[in-house]
Amino acid sequence: MTYQISVEEMAQDLNLKNLTQEIDISQKMLRNAKINRPALQLAGFFDFFDADRLQIFGMVEYTYLERMDEKSRDEIFAKLLCCNMPCLVLCRDLVPFPEMMKYATANDVPILKSSDSTTDFIGEAIRWLKVKLAPRVTMHGVLVDVYGEGMLIIGESGIGKSEMALELIKRGHRLVADDAVEIKRVSNHTLVGSCPEIIRFFIEVRGIGIIDVSKMFGVQAIKETQNIDLVIQLEMWDNKKEYDRLGLHDEYMDILGNKVVCQTIPIRPGRNLAMIGESAAVNHRQKKMGYSAAKALSDRLAQKRNKELPKGIVD
Repeated sequence: MTYQISVEEMAQDLNLKNLTQEIDISQKMLRNAKINRPALQLAGFFDFFDADRLQIFGMVEYTYLERMDEKSRDEIFAKLLCCNMPCLVLCRDLVPFPEMMKYATANDVPILKSSDSTTDFIGEAIRWLKVKLAPRVTMHGVLVDVYGEGMLIIGESGIGKSEMALELIKRGHRLVADDAVEIKRVSNHTLVGSCPEIIRFFIEVRGIGIIDVSKMFGVQAIKETQNIDLVIQLEMWDNKKEYDRLGLHDEYMDILGNKVVCQTIPIRPGRNLAMIGESAAVNHRQKKMGYSAAKALSDRLAQKRNKELPKGIVD
């Protein structure tokens, strides 16, 4: 599925000035998260030109065009601005050429201006476009920020996901989404979760009803977005199932093509799920920093075993 975002929203979020007021930028759509700085096109080579991308002019492009005679510049803009591009952005508060404005108006191409340097604007534009146009999916679950780690809690309906999240919030952690988690894949390594606006910061607890977390616990207990670092899958305890007791090997869940560490937590009376969730978050952070408690214990056992073996015997 292809997503789109209006040029008007980009102009508002990135503080851009519209130089073509006669063009309705709310109807101009960006559908490509990549950007393009016209280079060979300014020399007349238009093969493989990505016209559907956001087009950006910096000092290099501007100076090259400035050194052209008016006739050559007119010919370039006539070809460039008839390619049905979504918009063109001038960085460094550069003043548009008369030929640029003439063909932009004729071809209904918005011209925007930024005061940022070209490098700074490109970095911010790419980040913004990747978030706004990222592939996305909605999952049934709860997303909580636990010690800075984004924990996605999933499981069957009624198993206790919201109750676990409520206890975590009470212990000082932050709610991102309950029931429906909107997940965006902003890069090959990053998934960002948020909540649909209509149910944002509400939790449903069976037997009590709807709870407004922001009103009950304050703004320190909520967060609008969070990277997803860890998945906790809750399931009823099965005496016939063999559960992982060491954690030497991680299991993963595929979400939008990204692999996320997934840990299955069996539920039965007496288990403190909030404390288990906190321990899982801290343990996951330690592993990212290069320390694994399970591996450390395994190494200790191996060293002890090697010391106890008779000399000359190789295990």
